[in-house]
Amino acid sequence: MKPIVLIVLLLDMTLAVRSQSVGDVVKQQAGQGVKTGAAVATEQAANNVSNRLLNKLFNKKPKNGKADPKEDPVKDSAKTSPSQDLSTYSKFDFVPGDKILVVEDFNTGAIGDFPDKWNTNSTGEIQGIQGIDGKWLSVTKRGIFLPEFINSLPDNFTLQLDLLCSDNTGYGSGNFGVSFDVIPNASKQFTQLGRGVNRNEVAVWFQPVARGGLSNTRYEAFADDLQTMNNEVEEADWIAGNAQKRLVKLSFWRQRQRLRVYMNEEKVWDIPRAFENGKNYNTVLFRLSDDILQNGHYLFGNIRLAVGEPDTRSKLLTEGRFSTTGILFDVNSASVKGESFGALKDIADVLKENTTLRLNIVGHTDSDGDAAANLSLSQKRAAAVKDALVREFGIDAGRLQTDGKGATQPVAPNTTPTAKAQNRRVEFIKL
Repeated sequence: MKPIVLIVLLLDMTLAVRSQSVGDVVKQQAGQGVKTGAAVATEQAANNVSNRLLNKLFNKKPKNGKADPKEDPVKDSAKTSPSQDLSTYSKFDFVPGDKILVVEDFNTGAIGDFPDKWNTNSTGEIQGIQGIDGKWLSVTKRGIFLPEFINSLPDNFTLQLDLLCSDNTGYGSGNFGVSFDVIPNASKQFTQLGRGVNRNEVAVWFQPVARGGLSNTRYEAFADDLQTMNNEVEEADWIAGNAQKRLVKLSFWRQRQRLRVYMNEEKVWDIPRAFENGKNYNTVLFRLSDDILQNGHYLFGNIRLAVGEPDTRSKLLTEGRFSTTGILFDVNSASVKGESFGALKDIADVLKENTTLRLNIVGHTDSDGDAAANLSLSQKRAAAVKDALVREFGIDAGRLQTDGKGATQPVAPNTTPTAKAQNRRVEFIKL
């Protein structure tokens, strides 16, 4: 990508509303343990550091991944920051699966390379920003992009990712697609759908440059090479020409045959019979239908695949405890992300239905960073969750206690991104 274009893109992105600073646009998903020397703790700190990040968006880092020591970002103070305005997500009923299967943040790959655990019939490269956690896969050419480590999809799962387009993406550029497929040997047959491999697929496509200044999204479903459903609608959530809307969060929720799709907080598809009964959907494909014009880029990352249909009520009332990774925080802060609304509402509904129920809210982090800082951060996050339940859902504060355990009670070894994401959780314990 040309340096001038990158500067313009970042400058425009700093104008974004939706309570998004430069740090919000590029940092990793969900609450993490404290990352020494790579954190933006609050909105004010993010704004202070933004000028120092100009010219760095998607710059090539050294192959060792280390940033220039002269460009150290603002260090995290782990202060409690207020929760984001959850009211904008008041219609967001998405609830992530309760067990994380996959986290892909591209952090193990080298800048400028195609990720080694993926396959493609096209090209792409990992991009990053100096001084801030998080990397993206940048794609510009028509093709299919296969995460080879995903080889099964349960009947109930959720998939989340962030998708970004550059401001110079031209009209007529290819659609970005996410599809769920039945492919017996995906690593060798992922390009053979309809040509030797029967097309059993549910695909959703997104285009940020459409007629009338809007974007569009469409879906199509296939069973044994026959198209069974399709539709297309205009949308206003992902628009290349709007600095406030170049970043979109995509959320997919499968419940047996049903598929719900969200762009940010808006539910854009709710298809009761998207998936065919009896088909073993086992593969996720990311796709470009055609080249991106005018030297534009699409970048995606922060991929999270989880399994399970949350049964919050039963687990709280019967088992006495419920743990969720669906309440997300800004990196190294206790600011609750807006997309946590669905998970919080799930808890609030149980509390409203059972007026004598009292809960202890316990925060947990992964083991990255200083143990004392992680402990403090986990306590602040538990307090922020309590505040959100009281302020946004009217729960009596006297029914809620808070605590934090830092990284002292892991549920998985802190050795992989997926395991660390499982450890970054909020637990609700019946009192």
